[in-house]
Amino acid sequence: METERVQNIASTFEETIPEAFIRSEHEQPAITTVHGVNLDVPVIDVSDPDEEKITRLIADASREWGMFQIVNHGIPSEVISKFQSVGRAFFELPQAEKELYAKPPGAKSIEGYGTFLQKEVEGKKGWVDHLFHRIWPPPAINNRFWPKNPPLYREANEEYVKYLHGVVDKLFKSLSLDLGLEEHELKEAVGGDELTYLLKINYYPPCPRPDLALGVVAHTDMCSITILLPNDIQGLQACRDGQWYCVKYIPHALVIHIGDQIEILSNGKYKSVFHRTTVTKDKTRMSWPVFLEPPSDLAVGPHPKLVNEKNPPKYKTRNYGDYCYCKLNKIPQ
Repeated sequence: METERVQNIASTFEETIPEAFIRSEHEQPAITTVHGVNLDVPVIDVSDPDEEKITRLIADASREWGMFQIVNHGIPSEVISKFQSVGRAFFELPQAEKELYAKPPGAKSIEGYGTFLQKEVEGKKGWVDHLFHRIWPPPAINNRFWPKNPPLYREANEEYVKYLHGVVDKLFKSLSLDLGLEEHELKEAVGGDELTYLLKINYYPPCPRPDLALGVVAHTDMCSITILLPNDIQGLQACRDGQWYCVKYIPHALVIHIGDQIEILSNGKYKSVFHRTTVTKDKTRMSWPVFLEPPSDLAVGPHPKLVNEKNPPKYKTRNYGDYCYCKLNKIPQ
């Protein structure tokens, strides 16, 4: 076993938590959260027939916030419910069965069931277990990490992906057009048909001291765009003007995060959102982010059409795989 899972730790501690999960004072959510105020993140109805309006709203939110929520996105509620249900059922399996899908020790890929993902400067740990696996395109899928239980797991994931394509295309089209590019150019710049959909299921068990712990530490996403599906337990926070605020979910909405690669490609016009997650004392929180990742050997840098003598590149061009390795291991880029 890689390490003791947070789900098991949570079941053995009633009033305190291990020292490794207690964040320093500059990170503790009880101290650093602006309480009583929810961040007014833009909400965009992407079913609006006025496509120019949708493009403008998505682009404005990506420039000013780095995140937004979309409603009426075309994914049926029953498809979402099945997708969430099978993910929840996986984490309710006996521990030995979950470990069959554990990330192999020393593996370069992050796929698999696990607990700790990245090196943290202070050596602290997040109050979360996770399951990573790629869900698109078919050649990128490693069946080794797709749970066989519950029996409908694969079917529910494949159905969700089928509807997700429309959301992905709409987001890339809007961001591309706003930059003055052709509608397909931004997606092509992050891999086109080889763009990988990497699913992460986050499982945050009840925590005896949610005032001291974080689920996932403050970060920006390495990918191009993240499409996040939360459950009904609040916990996402975003940084705004140096302060941490709660982001209140809207039922049936998808939360969109602009990631590092879109910030890089846009040469800084769009902003990768700095965010973190909190936990609760008596409820299990879960979320299902899908990270839209370039192929690991694809070089990503500011789009050539967006740089010139007056607007020189602000970011290095780097292979996506190298970028991720450095970021996860806290190596300067």
